[in-house]
Amino acid sequence: MPLKVPSVLCCAAILQKADGRVLLVQRPLHKSMGGMWEFPGGKVEPFETPQETIVRELFEEIDIQVSIDDIEPFTFVSHTYEHFHLNMFAYLCKKWTGEVTLKEGQPDCVWVLPHDLENYLVPSADEPIIKRLRSELSTQ
Repeated sequence: MPLKVPSVLCCAAILQKADGRVLLVQRPLHKSMGGMWEFPGGKVEPFETPQETIVRELFEEIDIQVSIDDIEPFTFVSHTYEHFHLNMFAYLCKKWTGEVTLKEGQPDCVWVLPHDLENYLVPSADEPIIKRLRSELSTQ
């Protein structure tokens, strides 16, 4: 059966510090799912690869710079919301330059150990990423 909602392609970055903590950013309150916590990222633009999207979005959203060589595929999520279907590539990144600075109206950000991610309200599409993070990264 064909989808009856538009399909959106986006990317998310799992920024992980040496101590295992990962970054969650709170969605701006005026946006859809406002106040929820998510991994930074955004929509893939025309003529842009998912890796280029990560590089661009991390600079635009949180003012850090990453190299395409320093991100690795982590998982893929396909999730249908009420008004759109989300296809999301998630990438793991352990190396970047700059300090995280919120640039797009996000109220807050936190560095969280994988086993504590369950304490944050996240969009449904992020739940499979968190499940995999908790099983894989918390054992490292």
